[in-house]
Amino acid sequence: MIQYRIAIADLHAHRFEVSVTVPAPAARQVLSLPVWIPGSYLVREFSRHLGPVTARQGSRELTPHQTSKNRWEFDCNGRGALVVTYAVYAFDTSVRAAFLDAQRGFFNPTSLCLRVHGKESLVHRLELVGLPAGWDVATAMTRSDSGLYEAADYDELVDHPFELGRFWRGEFVAGGVPHEFVVSGALPVMDADRLLKDAQRICEAQMHFWHGPKGRPPMDRYVFLLNAVDDGYGGLEHRASTALIASRRDLPRLGQPEMSDGYVKLLGLISHEYFHTWNVKRLRPDVFARYDYDQENYTRLLWFFEGFTSYYDDLFLVRSGLIDEPRYLKLIGQTFTQVLGAPGRKHQSVAQSSFEAWTKYYRQDENAPNALVSYYAKGSMVALALDLTLRSAERASSLDDVMRALWRESAGGPVSEERIFSRVAELGGEAVSQLLQQWVEGCDDLPLPPLLERLGVRWTHDKPTLAQRLGLRVQDTDAGLTVKQVLLESAALAAGLSAGDEIVACNGWRVHKLDDLMLTLDPQHPQELQLLVARDQRMLNLTLSLPLQDSLARPICLGVFDKAPARAQSLRRAWLGG
Repeated sequence: MIQYRIAIADLHAHRFEVSVTVPAPAARQVLSLPVWIPGSYLVREFSRHLGPVTARQGSRELTPHQTSKNRWEFDCNGRGALVVTYAVYAFDTSVRAAFLDAQRGFFNPTSLCLRVHGKESLVHRLELVGLPAGWDVATAMTRSDSGLYEAADYDELVDHPFELGRFWRGEFVAGGVPHEFVVSGALPVMDADRLLKDAQRICEAQMHFWHGPKGRPPMDRYVFLLNAVDDGYGGLEHRASTALIASRRDLPRLGQPEMSDGYVKLLGLISHEYFHTWNVKRLRPDVFARYDYDQENYTRLLWFFEGFTSYYDDLFLVRSGLIDEPRYLKLIGQTFTQVLGAPGRKHQSVAQSSFEAWTKYYRQDENAPNALVSYYAKGSMVALALDLTLRSAERASSLDDVMRALWRESAGGPVSEERIFSRVAELGGEAVSQLLQQWVEGCDDLPLPPLLERLGVRWTHDKPTLAQRLGLRVQDTDAGLTVKQVLLESAALAAGLSAGDEIVACNGWRVHKLDDLMLTLDPQHPQELQLLVARDQRMLNLTLSLPLQDSLARPICLGVFDKAPARAQSLRRAWLGG
């Protein structure tokens, strides 16, 4: 048995002190810290936050031999347990690492717990000490009668985040499984009962989706860990829990029954991470059958495991009755607009985007919209295109059928790309499977307008914003107007604008917001903007020609035909009602 002791060493210095005890070490025992955390595909170098490493075996002090950035070796020639001790700096407010201050603590064991090589399959126990008075602990890890937290092996240990502090806690049951919801940092006006009830509806709908009314879910207990902050958004899935971060303004408020856009976004995040309990934590790429914590783990399937999950997250909001059909169509219209507004979709497939997540998607810069496509957003569009194709084909089936078939035949375990395509062929025909491969490997836009029309949904365009017309993205503040990104084949690029430029004036007028440019138009030259731009302390004069609105991608709006055929209405009801 491997045992960890995690102590609150210094709240103000944001420091945990960790010791790991190895009862029967190898003669040359190796320990290492993961360089990444599953679910977030970037090498994050957690070991950079470790302080000096010390070790002893019985009464004998050992010299650590650091052999790489995240690996230490110890000569254990004598008898007795090896005890390795080190400090960890914890001031990362994200869901991926560790955090500690006077208000709360949080950690993923991938940031704190060294892996004992050769002993990963042993039982791993974790002890927390030094918690301030009044602090509580929330985690999905099993707690033994002795008060220690216990995992069957290292993989299970690092798949359980911990929330520490004074937080709100609520409970509900879904599919016969106890669920716990923890919120740290919430305002006093949070409507806790509504949050619980809405989360319960999402969980019950997804339980029924995967297992029906009598099926057995893969977990005995589930925990939501939500950190409410001033401004933030994100989540990370785990086998029996999820760590979430969201703006506290997006939480539901007492006395306000309306469904705000921020709260819908939060519910979509809850739905997304909960769906991962099945799709990626258990039904997962075959190359993830066993994680390699020391380096990148490549897969071309994130379009399926992240993109298809992104398709189902908002779909379950309408299926569970939390939002109505028009609001759902608005949400997917926004996703389409996001994808079609980025030139990178013409240069990178979702399969390649999945493989290059480690170097591109998680390392985005000012050129990102021109170079890459989101396997989340376009992956969700691929899922929709596949679902509508299957539903409207002669042999009626659906993406729901594909997902459940993969779950059954893999017994909730790893699957290969070939298996995914073969299940689609089995349910929809070989032609549909080939279409899916083209959508995944190619860069062409998806045939969504005619597919939606088969279900009585019309595809129209709204008036573009000025930023969309010009092909740029800006940040405007009282201090000035700064260009953040310039899109390929755009009027902004043709004018010579570059990321980092500050637009100081237009047609001789000082401007602070992008829309101010249109207020300065010269009636004699209504299609030209004379810009004064600051770049690296130099002042430049640039001419920006306004393009025709028809020539650019515009916001996409989806709505229902007033008199859609009965078959189309029936297909749409089945799609949105599950």
